[in-house]
Amino acid sequence: MKVGMLTSPFADEPLVKVLDFAESLSISCLEIAARPGSRHLDPAKLTAAHAREIRQAVSDRGLEISALAYYTCDITKPRLTQAVQAQAIRTIDAAARLDVDTVCMLCGFPAEGMSKFETIARVLPKAFKPILAHARKKKVRIALENWYATCLQGLDTFEALFEAIPDEHFGLNYDPSHLFHQECDHLLPIRLYKDRLFHTHAKDTLIDRAKRAQSGIYASGWWRYVIPGFGNINWGEYVSHLRANGYDGVLSIEHEDHTQTREEGFMRGAWFLEQFC
Repeated sequence: MKVGMLTSPFADEPLVKVLDFAESLSISCLEIAARPGSRHLDPAKLTAAHAREIRQAVSDRGLEISALAYYTCDITKPRLTQAVQAQAIRTIDAAARLDVDTVCMLCGFPAEGMSKFETIARVLPKAFKPILAHARKKKVRIALENWYATCLQGLDTFEALFEAIPDEHFGLNYDPSHLFHQECDHLLPIRLYKDRLFHTHAKDTLIDRAKRAQSGIYASGWWRYVIPGFGNINWGEYVSHLRANGYDGVLSIEHEDHTQTREEGFMRGAWFLEQFC
Protein backbone atom coordinates (compact mmCIF):
# COMPACT_ATOMS: atom_id res chain seq x y z
CA MET A 1 0.00 0.00 0.00
CA LYS A 2 1.20 3.53 -0.77
CA VAL A 3 0.56 7.05 0.49
CA GLY A 4 -0.83 9.49 -2.05
CA MET A 5 -2.45 12.91 -2.25
CA LEU A 6 -5.27 14.65 -4.08
CA THR A 7 -3.68 17.69 -5.72
CA SER A 8 -6.73 20.02 -5.50
CA PRO A 9 -5.38 22.20 -2.64
CA PHE A 10 -2.51 23.14 -4.97
CA ALA A 11 -4.91 24.23 -7.72
CA ASP A 12 -3.18 27.60 -8.17
CA GLU A 13 0.27 26.04 -8.49
CA PRO A 14 1.85 24.39 -11.55
CA LEU A 15 1.92 20.60 -11.53
CA VAL A 16 5.72 20.50 -11.30
CA LYS A 17 5.55 22.24 -7.90
CA VAL A 18 3.15 19.58 -6.65
CA LEU A 19 5.47 16.86 -7.90
CA ASP A 20 8.43 18.41 -6.08
CA PHE A 21 6.38 18.77 -2.90
CA ALA A 22 5.21 15.14 -3.01
CA GLU A 23 8.76 13.95 -3.59
CA SER A 24 10.03 15.97 -0.62
CA LEU A 25 7.57 14.18 1.69
CA SER A 26 8.02 10.72 0.14
CA ILE A 27 4.38 10.78 -0.98
CA SER A 28 4.60 8.36 -3.87
CA CYS A 29 1.21 8.71 -5.61
CA LEU A 30 -0.73 11.63 -7.04
CA GLU A 31 -4.47 11.83 -7.62
CA ILE A 32 -4.34 14.66 -10.12
CA ALA A 33 -7.22 17.12 -10.36
CA ALA A 34 -8.25 17.13 -14.03
CA ARG A 35 -10.68 19.84 -15.05
CA PRO A 36 -11.12 22.41 -17.81
CA GLY A 37 -8.62 25.17 -17.22
CA SER A 38 -6.75 23.23 -14.52
CA ARG A 39 -3.08 24.12 -14.06
CA HIS A 40 -2.46 20.49 -13.19
CA LEU A 41 -4.17 18.79 -16.11
CA ASP A 42 -6.77 19.98 -18.60
CA PRO A 43 -7.88 16.81 -20.45
CA ALA A 44 -8.99 18.71 -23.53
CA LYS A 45 -5.50 20.19 -23.93
CA LEU A 46 -3.46 17.07 -23.19
CA THR A 47 -1.50 16.33 -26.35
CA ALA A 48 0.57 13.19 -26.79
CA ALA A 49 3.74 15.26 -26.33
CA HIS A 50 2.45 16.87 -23.13
CA ALA A 51 1.43 13.45 -21.79
CA ARG A 52 4.98 12.20 -22.38
CA GLU A 53 6.36 15.22 -20.53
CA ILE A 54 4.10 14.57 -17.54
CA ARG A 55 4.93 10.87 -17.46
CA GLN A 56 8.64 11.70 -17.57
CA ALA A 57 8.39 14.34 -14.84
CA VAL A 58 6.51 11.92 -12.62
CA SER A 59 8.94 9.08 -13.31
CA ASP A 60 12.02 11.26 -12.74
CA ARG A 61 10.85 11.85 -9.17
CA GLY A 62 10.03 8.22 -8.47
CA LEU A 63 6.30 8.99 -8.32
CA GLU A 64 3.21 7.56 -9.99
CA ILE A 65 -0.26 8.82 -10.84
CA SER A 66 -2.88 6.80 -8.98
CA ALA A 67 -5.90 8.43 -10.64
CA LEU A 68 -7.26 11.46 -12.43
CA ALA A 69 -9.96 13.30 -10.48
CA TYR A 70 -13.00 14.83 -12.16
CA TYR A 71 -15.38 15.81 -9.37
CA THR A 72 -18.72 17.36 -10.23
CA CYS A 73 -22.30 16.73 -9.14
CA ASP A 74 -23.83 18.00 -12.37
CA ILE A 75 -24.31 14.56 -13.90
CA THR A 76 -27.86 14.32 -12.47
CA LYS A 77 -28.92 17.72 -13.87
CA PRO A 78 -30.57 17.05 -17.26
CA ARG A 79 -29.34 20.23 -18.94
CA LEU A 80 -25.74 19.50 -17.87
CA THR A 81 -25.53 15.71 -18.17
CA GLN A 82 -24.20 15.68 -21.73
CA ALA A 83 -21.47 18.18 -20.87
CA VAL A 84 -20.39 16.04 -17.90
CA GLN A 85 -20.38 12.92 -20.07
CA ALA A 86 -18.23 14.64 -22.69
CA GLN A 87 -15.76 15.89 -20.08
CA ALA A 88 -15.62 12.48 -18.42
CA ILE A 89 -14.81 10.88 -21.77
CA ARG A 90 -12.03 13.41 -22.34
CA THR A 91 -10.69 12.62 -18.86
CA ILE A 92 -10.74 8.89 -19.64
CA ASP A 93 -8.77 9.60 -22.82
CA ALA A 94 -6.27 11.63 -20.80
CA ALA A 95 -5.92 8.80 -18.29
CA ALA A 96 -5.23 6.32 -21.09
CA ARG A 97 -2.55 8.62 -22.54
CA LEU A 98 -0.90 8.83 -19.13
CA ASP A 99 -1.12 5.05 -18.52
CA VAL A 100 -3.47 5.68 -15.59
CA ASP A 101 -6.20 3.10 -15.04
CA THR A 102 -8.61 5.01 -12.76
CA VAL A 103 -10.75 8.14 -13.07
CA CYS A 104 -12.41 9.34 -9.85
CA MET A 105 -15.86 10.95 -10.04
CA LEU A 106 -19.02 11.65 -8.03
CA CYS A 107 -22.50 10.27 -8.67
CA GLY A 108 -24.25 13.60 -8.20
CA PHE A 109 -27.04 14.93 -6.02
CA PRO A 110 -30.59 13.54 -6.17
CA ALA A 111 -32.32 14.57 -9.38
CA GLU A 112 -35.04 17.18 -9.04
CA GLY A 113 -38.21 15.65 -7.61
CA MET A 114 -36.55 12.30 -6.90
CA SER A 115 -35.12 10.55 -3.88
CA LYS A 116 -31.57 9.24 -3.82
CA PHE A 117 -32.80 5.72 -4.52
CA GLU A 118 -34.99 6.85 -7.41
CA THR A 119 -32.07 8.76 -8.89
CA ILE A 120 -29.83 5.71 -8.59
CA ALA A 121 -32.36 3.45 -10.29
CA ARG A 122 -33.72 5.77 -12.97
CA VAL A 123 -31.08 8.41 -13.74
CA LEU A 124 -27.58 7.13 -13.06
CA PRO A 125 -27.59 4.04 -15.34
CA LYS A 126 -28.38 6.22 -18.35
CA ALA A 127 -26.05 9.01 -17.27
CA PHE A 128 -23.05 6.73 -16.83
CA LYS A 129 -23.76 4.44 -19.82
CA PRO A 130 -21.62 6.32 -22.41
CA ILE A 131 -18.92 7.00 -19.81
CA LEU A 132 -18.60 3.34 -18.91
CA ALA A 133 -18.71 2.25 -22.54
CA HIS A 134 -15.71 4.48 -23.25
CA ALA A 135 -13.97 3.41 -20.03
CA ARG A 136 -14.22 -0.25 -21.07
CA LYS A 137 -12.78 0.59 -24.47
CA LYS A 138 -9.82 2.40 -22.92
CA LYS A 139 -9.35 -0.12 -20.07
CA VAL A 140 -10.01 2.57 -17.45
CA ARG A 141 -12.10 2.19 -14.30
CA ILE A 142 -14.56 4.75 -12.90
CA ALA A 143 -14.29 5.14 -9.11
CA LEU A 144 -16.99 7.11 -7.28
CA GLU A 145 -16.24 8.87 -4.02
CA ASN A 146 -19.00 8.13 -1.51
CA TRP A 147 -19.60 11.72 -0.40
CA TYR A 148 -22.68 11.50 1.81
CA ALA A 149 -24.34 14.58 0.23
CA THR A 150 -24.54 12.76 -3.11
CA CYS A 151 -26.74 9.76 -3.86
CA LEU A 152 -24.04 7.47 -2.43
CA GLN A 153 -24.81 7.96 1.26
CA GLY A 154 -25.37 4.91 3.46
CA LEU A 155 -24.60 1.24 2.82
CA ASP A 156 -28.11 0.73 1.43
CA THR A 157 -27.30 3.20 -1.35
CA PHE A 158 -24.05 1.35 -2.11
CA GLU A 159 -26.09 -1.81 -2.64
CA ALA A 160 -28.66 -0.01 -4.78
CA LEU A 161 -25.96 1.58 -6.94
CA PHE A 162 -24.20 -1.66 -7.77
CA GLU A 163 -27.51 -3.40 -8.45
CA ALA A 164 -28.41 -0.62 -10.89
CA ILE A 165 -24.95 -0.52 -12.51
CA PRO A 166 -23.23 -3.93 -12.26
CA ASP A 167 -20.43 -3.00 -14.67
CA GLU A 168 -17.05 -4.34 -13.51
CA HIS A 169 -15.40 -1.06 -14.53
CA PHE A 170 -17.62 0.82 -12.04
CA GLY A 171 -16.50 0.98 -8.42
CA LEU A 172 -15.48 3.11 -5.47
CA ASN A 173 -12.97 5.73 -4.50
CA TYR A 174 -13.77 4.72 -0.96
CA ASP A 175 -13.67 7.37 1.78
CA PRO A 176 -14.43 6.08 5.31
CA SER A 177 -14.83 9.59 6.75
CA HIS A 178 -18.23 10.08 5.10
CA LEU A 179 -19.68 7.00 6.78
CA PHE A 180 -18.03 7.57 10.14
CA HIS A 181 -19.93 10.70 11.17
CA GLN A 182 -23.19 9.08 10.03
CA GLU A 183 -22.46 6.22 12.45
CA CYS A 184 -22.54 3.73 9.60
CA ASP A 185 -20.12 0.81 9.67
CA HIS A 186 -17.14 2.21 7.77
CA LEU A 187 -15.35 -1.16 7.77
CA LEU A 188 -18.15 -3.29 6.32
CA PRO A 189 -17.95 -1.92 2.74
CA ILE A 190 -14.33 -3.07 2.55
CA ARG A 191 -15.52 -6.68 2.74
CA LEU A 192 -18.84 -6.33 0.94
CA TYR A 193 -17.40 -4.43 -2.02
CA LYS A 194 -13.79 -5.57 -2.04
CA ASP A 195 -13.93 -6.12 -5.80
CA ARG A 196 -15.17 -2.54 -6.25
CA LEU A 197 -12.47 -0.78 -4.22
CA PHE A 198 -10.44 0.80 -7.01
CA HIS A 199 -9.00 3.74 -5.04
CA THR A 200 -9.28 5.12 -1.50
CA HIS A 201 -9.28 8.55 0.10
CA ALA A 202 -7.46 9.05 3.38
CA LYS A 203 -9.52 11.53 5.35
CA ASP A 204 -10.43 11.39 9.02
CA THR A 205 -13.43 12.64 10.99
CA LEU A 206 -13.31 14.31 14.39
CA ILE A 207 -16.45 13.98 16.51
CA ASP A 208 -17.06 16.51 19.29
CA ARG A 209 -19.29 14.30 21.44
CA ALA A 210 -19.78 16.93 24.13
CA LYS A 211 -21.08 19.43 21.58
CA ARG A 212 -23.31 16.80 19.98
CA ALA A 213 -24.74 15.88 23.38
CA GLN A 214 -25.43 19.55 24.04
CA SER A 215 -26.94 20.58 20.69
CA GLY A 216 -28.18 17.30 19.21
CA ILE A 217 -27.45 15.37 16.04
CA TYR A 218 -29.45 17.76 13.83
CA ALA A 219 -27.22 20.68 14.76
CA SER A 220 -24.07 21.51 12.87
CA GLY A 221 -20.49 21.88 14.03
CA TRP A 222 -20.18 18.72 16.12
CA TRP A 223 -18.10 16.91 13.51
CA ARG A 224 -15.56 17.96 10.90
CA TYR A 225 -13.09 16.43 8.48
CA VAL A 226 -9.46 16.29 9.60
CA ILE A 227 -6.13 14.91 8.46
CA PRO A 228 -5.64 11.18 9.20
CA GLY A 229 -4.40 10.72 12.74
CA PHE A 230 -6.22 13.79 14.07
CA GLY A 231 -9.69 12.26 14.25
CA ASN A 232 -11.53 9.23 15.55
CA ILE A 233 -10.92 6.62 12.85
CA ASN A 234 -8.61 3.79 13.91
CA TRP A 235 -6.30 3.74 10.89
CA GLY A 236 -4.42 0.61 11.92
CA GLU A 237 -7.70 -1.26 12.09
CA TYR A 238 -8.89 0.30 8.82
CA VAL A 239 -5.73 -0.56 6.88
CA SER A 240 -5.74 -4.08 8.32
CA HIS A 241 -9.23 -4.59 6.90
CA LEU A 242 -8.08 -3.25 3.53
CA ARG A 243 -5.14 -5.65 3.50
CA ALA A 244 -7.23 -8.63 4.60
CA ASN A 245 -9.63 -8.01 1.73
CA GLY A 246 -6.98 -7.72 -0.95
CA TYR A 247 -6.60 -3.95 -1.34
CA ASP A 248 -3.01 -2.97 -2.03
CA GLY A 249 -3.49 0.42 -3.68
CA VAL A 250 -3.18 4.01 -2.57
CA LEU A 251 -4.26 5.90 0.55
CA SER A 252 -4.82 9.26 -1.14
CA ILE A 253 -4.86 12.11 1.38
CA GLU A 254 -7.79 14.47 0.79
CA HIS A 255 -6.92 17.60 2.75
CA GLU A 256 -10.08 19.27 4.10
CA ASP A 257 -8.77 20.14 7.56
CA HIS A 258 -9.18 23.88 8.06
CA THR A 259 -7.03 23.84 11.21
CA GLN A 260 -3.88 22.91 9.29
CA THR A 261 -2.14 24.67 6.43
CA ARG A 262 -1.90 22.96 3.07
CA GLU A 263 1.70 21.89 3.58
CA GLU A 264 1.33 21.00 7.27
CA GLY A 265 -1.68 18.80 6.65
CA PHE A 266 -0.12 16.77 3.87
CA MET A 267 3.15 16.48 5.78
CA ARG A 268 1.56 15.23 9.00
CA GLY A 269 -0.90 12.98 7.19
CA ALA A 270 1.84 11.37 5.10
CA TRP A 271 4.10 10.76 8.08
CA PHE A 272 1.22 9.25 10.05
CA LEU A 273 0.00 6.95 7.27
CA GLU A 274 3.46 5.75 6.30
CA GLN A 275 3.62 3.56 9.41
CA PHE A 276 0.79 1.44 8.02
CA CYS A 277 2.25 1.15 4.53
